[in-house]
Amino acid sequence: MALNPFFLQGSPGEQRLVQDLINEQLKIYGVEVSYIPRKFVRKSTILREVTSSKFDDNFSIEAYVANYDGYSGSGDILTKFGMSLRDEVTLIISRERFEDFISPFLEGMDDDEIILSSRPREGDIIYFPLGKRLFEVKFVEHEQPFYQLGKTYVYELKCELFEYEDEVGGNNDSNTTIEEIDSVLQTQGYITSLKLFATGQRATASAGISSGYVRKVILSNDGYDYVGIPTVSFTPAPTGGVTASAVAITTCKGGVCSIKEILLVNPGSGYTSIPTVTIYANGSGSGAGATCDLVKGSYGVGAVGIQTYGQGYATAPVITFSPPPVGTGVTARGRVVVGAAGSITQVLILDAGIGYTSSTSITIDLPPLITGIGTYTFNEIVTGSISGSKSRVKSWDKDINILQVGVIDGTFIPGEIIVGSGSSATYTLQLTSQSEFADKYEQNDEIEEAADLILDFSESNPFGNY
Repeated sequence: MALNPFFLQGSPGEQRLVQDLINEQLKIYGVEVSYIPRKFVRKSTILREVTSSKFDDNFSIEAYVANYDGYSGSGDILTKFGMSLRDEVTLIISRERFEDFISPFLEGMDDDEIILSSRPREGDIIYFPLGKRLFEVKFVEHEQPFYQLGKTYVYELKCELFEYEDEVGGNNDSNTTIEEIDSVLQTQGYITSLKLFATGQRATASAGISSGYVRKVILSNDGYDYVGIPTVSFTPAPTGGVTASAVAITTCKGGVCSIKEILLVNPGSGYTSIPTVTIYANGSGSGAGATCDLVKGSYGVGAVGIQTYGQGYATAPVITFSPPPVGTGVTARGRVVVGAAGSITQVLILDAGIGYTSSTSITIDLPPLITGIGTYTFNEIVTGSISGSKSRVKSWDKDINILQVGVIDGTFIPGEIIVGSGSSATYTLQLTSQSEFADKYEQNDEIEEAADLILDFSESNPFGNY
């Protein structure tokens, strides 16, 4: 006899509601654990048993601890081989969360390494942050609770304390990129916040012209043993003129630090004779010397003023000066200095040029990315376009453009593009915060401060006014 058509046995809308409620409860009452899939390195082709495996990846997911009164299992047992720990724990995770945020990454891995990607697999391990322990999944129950509204919504993972055997990996025995997990095997984790640019901006600058100026500085002796950056000074310009200024760029080779070049900050103006260039060591260093090329009967580029500092630069962009009138003179050349925040901080002059009759126009190249696009997804790998550094996404706040990632393999460079491997999201890195150890279970000070706003136990009666 057919079912009564007037009563639903679990409509998609009802099932969606139940799944959403379960996901929300897990996020409220659960613990953030790290799911670490077992990857097979070598298998026996005759008996089909695993002879070697490794753990070199990790995925964050929330899990409810079913053992609310402590670990289950046989506990600690004293054997003739020493103490044997037989602790067990049962964790409940969302079926949907696993299929949406872990399965897609497992599917993209080598089929020889990952045998099953659609669900949690026996043999995988889980890092349990409350006890700072690793547990191995021994059994995955997928029918508990039993088909509520015609569907199952969670996986129940029955886990035993992990016992190390013949696992191999990139860092002694593992390389999950989370130091605490790797140390247990051979995050809680270190979380780094990346401030990203939603939009880049071209830097702009302008410069006038001057006569009786220093065209360029010629290094005659690079010196030796310079520890600090030397100071460069010029003979003061005559009355009514502007004294030239410059900076020294140092380099170190074979343990010896010397001056590589001297670039102009301001070519000065009004000089009637070649000024003397003096180099002062800030700390140790000596022997450097330089002369300058003075131009009196023509005009060259003066000091460059930055109008817009721009944003989104990883490396120094190319700067171009407009040439003097056709067939005469020499075009000026310069170099841009980029700060830690991805904006330009200074324009230095390599050659002030010759033969200008009016102010020169200056063009600074665009940053590599003008507009950030996309949304980073939980657990995906992001890569720096220049440094090649990789990390895994923990959270992404598009409103304030803050990307939180796990322990970084390498060092991200401000101004480089951060690319999501799965989402293809691309934004430019503005700055990297100091990595912080995020322990969600050591928040006593925060809890106490929040509680003081509700009840003040310094009073004799915190519930009244006396």
